[in-house]
Amino acid sequence: MNDSTITLPWLVVRQDDNGNRYRVGRYATRAEAQKIADSLDNRGHKQLYWVERVAQNGAGADS
Repeated sequence: MNDSTITLPWLVVRQDDNGNRYRVGRYATRAEAQKIADSLDNRGHKQLYWVERVAQNGAGADS
C-alpha cells in the first residue's frame, strides 16, 4: 500500500477563542481521532476539539 491509497477519513478539528477553525490531523479510525481530541481537550485550554468524518469530496462534514 502506498501513500495515495491510504484512507484517513476522520478529522480532529480545533476552534479557538475567536471562532477560527483548524484541522489538527487526519486519522484512519474514529477511535484514534477521538483519543487525540480527548487528550488535547484534557490539557485545560479554552479551545474546543471535536471529530468529524471527511465527506466523499474530501471536505469536512460541516463544509
